[in-house]
Amino acid sequence: MNASTSNAAGWRGSREGWLEAGYQALIEHGVDAVKIMPLAKQLNLSRTSFYWFFDDREALLAALLDGWAARTTLPLVAATRQYAETQAEAMLNVIGCFLSPDTFDSRLEFAIRSWALQDQGVASRIMSADETRLAALSAMMQHWGHDPTAADVRARTVYLVQIGYISMQVSEDLKTRLDRVPTYVEIYTGSLPEPREVARFNARFFTEARLATS
Repeated sequence: MNASTSNAAGWRGSREGWLEAGYQALIEHGVDAVKIMPLAKQLNLSRTSFYWFFDDREALLAALLDGWAARTTLPLVAATRQYAETQAEAMLNVIGCFLSPDTFDSRLEFAIRSWALQDQGVASRIMSADETRLAALSAMMQHWGHDPTAADVRARTVYLVQIGYISMQVSEDLKTRLDRVPTYVEIYTGSLPEPREVARFNARFFTEARLATS
């Protein structure tokens, strides 16, 4: 990038910068806080610089919705297809996806669901995402031998519990959450994970927690 390009980018900000500011406003204060002028002041940029990257506020909101799908639905579907030696391990992959903010952005999920209460278009996007997520979970259950009806009910049990955690903004310390995971796996799948599977799972999240606080 040459100097003139860099200076222009610095004056106008960047698409990623506007998106990040919009994202933070959305998860912290709701969709009504995602407005061009307050974001411009926060970024110390002119209001007109916004229009180098987005046609209007609606375009920014649409981009935030696309980002929500990338931070939630896509990783969850990928988790249902992740390699596993056992059904219990497959379910641990799914639970692990929900537990990690790197793979399922729970704060964004809550903000989008709150936004949907006042916007039918967003509600439709959520409905479509719910169907996609449930279909992926059901397909995973069928892969491990459950008939379609049982797979559907088990998928809904998994999903509605996790969305319930998010919607109710349940606060649990990491140890409490991890202590409950083996029983959740047994309820969801009908089989307990092996101690070695639980140990690997717990080690992953305790390591992530240490890294996050270091």
